[in-house]
Amino acid sequence: MLKKLFKPKYVPYDAKYIALSAEDERNIRTITDDIKNYIARSDKASNVNYHTRDAHAKGYCALKAKFEIVDNLPAEYAQGLYAKAGIHDAVIRFSNGASRVSPDRKLGLAQGLAIKIFDVAGEKLAPGEEDSPNFDFNLINHPVFFCNRIEDYAYISKLFLELPEYAEKGARGKAQLAFNWLTNYGSRLPTKESFKTFKALGGFITIEPKNTLLYDFHSQGVVRHGDYMAKIRVTPTKAAAKKITRRELDVNAREEAIRPLIIDEIREHDYQFDVQIQLCRSLKKQPIEEITTEWKEKDAPFVTVARLTIPCQDVPDDGHFEIMENLSFTPFRCLEENRPIGNLQQSRLKAYQIASETRHKLNNVKRREPKSLKETFDKSFF
Repeated sequence: MLKKLFKPKYVPYDAKYIALSAEDERNIRTITDDIKNYIARSDKASNVNYHTRDAHAKGYCALKAKFEIVDNLPAEYAQGLYAKAGIHDAVIRFSNGASRVSPDRKLGLAQGLAIKIFDVAGEKLAPGEEDSPNFDFNLINHPVFFCNRIEDYAYISKLFLELPEYAEKGARGKAQLAFNWLTNYGSRLPTKESFKTFKALGGFITIEPKNTLLYDFHSQGVVRHGDYMAKIRVTPTKAAAKKITRRELDVNAREEAIRPLIIDEIREHDYQFDVQIQLCRSLKKQPIEEITTEWKEKDAPFVTVARLTIPCQDVPDDGHFEIMENLSFTPFRCLEENRPIGNLQQSRLKAYQIASETRHKLNNVKRREPKSLKETFDKSFF
């Protein structure tokens, strides 16, 4: 008996997932005001002589890379950025997810991978950068976020910025954090949603310590994928992962434990990640707005659409500090066909823009977007 073949059905993109209410707009202003206020004092918060990002404040390294879009993709995957095969230059930034610059042992293991791809045709969504030739990704080594909606993030974002202060107080600080998180600083009773988000925050504690190059990196939130909706994962190829000789991470061994593990490997060999798309097949199993919920791979498989290669290269011990600090990455430096969707993600448009503008202004550095790898690594550019 012949096995019946069928083509999976994918949930079509719906523009309702980018709509914002007047209340959402008010809450976004609260979020961006908190970000600006934090960045203004970030130098003192981290005891450094410059103003940092409000998240992913500590960069580990900026590296030259190549982004190769796979040829002959099925039509449902060849959407937007991935519609045309080709190889693009790129620059990546590895970072810690925390809002502080401190020894690694104090920051936790949430780590980011930001990617900037050059020479991508088409109008971009970042305000004032519609003609930018660049396309950005902002990814992290955990599949889910710790909040779902703008109305909750309006106070949770402030709590995130204060996490180091709570941690320094030990058990008392943890109890205070839980109370403020669950009750919005005592202004309401705990809700099912606040318990859900606090549980999601706890998931970051379970991240396994290992060389950063061995992690999977996730979009966490959902993106439009042309006619459909998807999540993104960037995962090491099996062949590349086998190359890593410095696999174990001990953040207590020395103050800078994470950066050397990355740099020493890249000084010796190249490395590859597969860039994968996970298309939504069921709104029940793959909810768009509940980004504290992981989409299970058994229900919605990942399909490789591109390859990210980090060639073997010379990297200074500071990981190209000046480049890391002066680059800007935003998930809205993208095509309309690949935009972030979902309520909370819409707040990122203004949040990333204002954070970058504030940081560059306070650091007295001109905010410029490089158009090539050569410009990026030209010491006179920034």
